[in-house]
Amino acid sequence: MSDTITLAAETRDRAGKGASRSLRREGRVPAVIYGQNKEPAGIHLEEKELVKALMTGHFFNSVVMLNGERTLPKDVAFHPVTDRPLHVDFLRIGEHSTVTVAVPVVFTDEEESRGLKQGGVLNITRHEVELVVDAANIPAELTISLKGREIGDSIHISDVTLPKGAQPAIEDRDFAIATIVPPTVPTAADVAADVEAGAAGDETAEG
Repeated sequence: MSDTITLAAETRDRAGKGASRSLRREGRVPAVIYGQNKEPAGIHLEEKELVKALMTGHFFNSVVMLNGERTLPKDVAFHPVTDRPLHVDFLRIGEHSTVTVAVPVVFTDEEESRGLKQGGVLNITRHEVELVVDAANIPAELTISLKGREIGDSIHISDVTLPKGAQPAIEDRDFAIATIVPPTVPTAADVAADVEAGAAGDETAEG
């Protein structure tokens, strides 16, 4: 199960772009808590602690406690140049609320896949799978074994053992998560490009 993250939050006294810029200069990140038919609450968080939580890799499928309120992160806006977090949206949830979360996919037993041993390549089409789960049982990740997988095999959501009570958010089709594809065979164009690149490198060296 995914860990619960606790972040210290302070109430925002002022709204607006000017107030938000002022908070960011002080190393704080503006945020809002909404949901459960309550008024949205403006808060701000310490940027360093928020970044540390983001770096865990499972921030968006973790319950985040904010001053005693149970929430689920829904969106983080980042600066387009510096990648610093600019704003966060949190959804209020109950202890056993049904929530939709994106859960990372992890593949194991690569060494026991004959397809990969033969030079096949694991082509991952979904690095995350959206699941509908109980907020108290959010999985940290989905583990998929590649044992016995051959070249040409596709892994669909129906092949995955989901945690108890979890359901795929997409219900209308058996979507693929990954495929083991044949080794890439260089085309004549690839070979010509390599030769050309090598010749250009030689000319540069000579110059």
